[in-house]
Amino acid sequence: MAHFGVVAPAFLSHFTTLGALAGALVDRGHKVTFIHRPDAAMFVRDPRIGFHAVGTATHPPGSLAASMRLAANPGGPLGVSRVIGDMARSTTMLCEALPAAVGRLRVDVLLADQMEAAGGLVAEALCLPFISIACALPVNREPGIPLPVMPFGPGTDAKSLKIVEESTRVYDWMMRPHRRAVEAQARRLGVPVRGMLHEFLSPHAQISQTVEAFEFPRRALPSHFHHVGPLRPVTDRPDTRTLPAIAADRPFVFASLGTMQGGRFGLFRRIAQACRAADVQLLLAHCGGLDARQADALKTAGATWVTDFAPQQAALARADAVISHAGWNTVMDAVAAQTPMLALPIAFDHPGGAARMRHAGVGIQASARFTGASRLARHLVRLLDDPTFTQRLEPLAAKVAQAGGTARAADIVEAALR
Repeated sequence: MAHFGVVAPAFLSHFTTLGALAGALVDRGHKVTFIHRPDAAMFVRDPRIGFHAVGTATHPPGSLAASMRLAANPGGPLGVSRVIGDMARSTTMLCEALPAAVGRLRVDVLLADQMEAAGGLVAEALCLPFISIACALPVNREPGIPLPVMPFGPGTDAKSLKIVEESTRVYDWMMRPHRRAVEAQARRLGVPVRGMLHEFLSPHAQISQTVEAFEFPRRALPSHFHHVGPLRPVTDRPDTRTLPAIAADRPFVFASLGTMQGGRFGLFRRIAQACRAADVQLLLAHCGGLDARQADALKTAGATWVTDFAPQQAALARADAVISHAGWNTVMDAVAAQTPMLALPIAFDHPGGAARMRHAGVGIQASARFTGASRLARHLVRLLDDPTFTQRLEPLAAKVAQAGGTARAADIVEAALR
């Protein structure tokens, strides 16, 4: 049996996704250990999965909270620059600490999140097998396919190709501090010098939470790239969280902005007001981002129930619509549940998730910043009244069910080892 080391950004959503795959590998007799800064240990919820802390000198206990606050709400260009700088420092720390940690732990294989270059870079330097996992949208590049952070769709005509090329150039310019940090580590570790995320993907296996039917048309993915759909736990351990008593005589809407954006009280208030105007029941999950006073204010504004965490898959299976930030985990769960989406993209790959939703015709997009409650209510009514959204979701949900999910991902990992 193998010992897998997991390298990923220190975000709950990434650790949860990779934790599902880790749990499946543990079920098959393997050993799995996440490796990151000390604070990230709180994201490993399965006691069967190990955690090894590194980088205490530069990323001491208690420092992650500030990084998460900055990433959740960077503000203007200066804030975005700070987020990129923080990413660069984290990657530098991992590149410096991973070789010794991998040796000490006797890791056989690395599971490397696509969004953290350190995994692939260090594996290459150590001649260690590694497998790339796209927890968010794939970073694999090809002409005519927008980067995950871009809000527009694909195209092969001259105009579309130019838009993608120019937007990619702007993105690469903004990411210069991170690229330079990665290039410096490549030189230090003695691997061919490059610095972009897509340049450190596995030659053995690449696994993505996408399905081909709900992704932009790809023509240049490697043969070892696998669309497996959502990575969710395969164990029989029940989710003890329950749904409230939902009345059958009115539509039910679930709203969540994910684990990083749950502190956006103003946006949640507009959502609550919109649901009151549309006369629907609203379950709002803020993922611990709000306090009790704010939760009560949202109930006053129109939310039927407000909670920190809800059983998302169960909520989506019951919901007539979902209002979300278009984070990829929520988008894929909504597709699997055939739940139409009102997308309010905020940051990171949210614009890319919303663009794929629009491309498939399974939801409506609005501005998280500028759309008022009355317009949100009109979007929601249209989403609930138009059956074509659900009709388009049905074949996509079937493709998700057929993709294999976590069990197939574990099969691919084991096959790559052989």
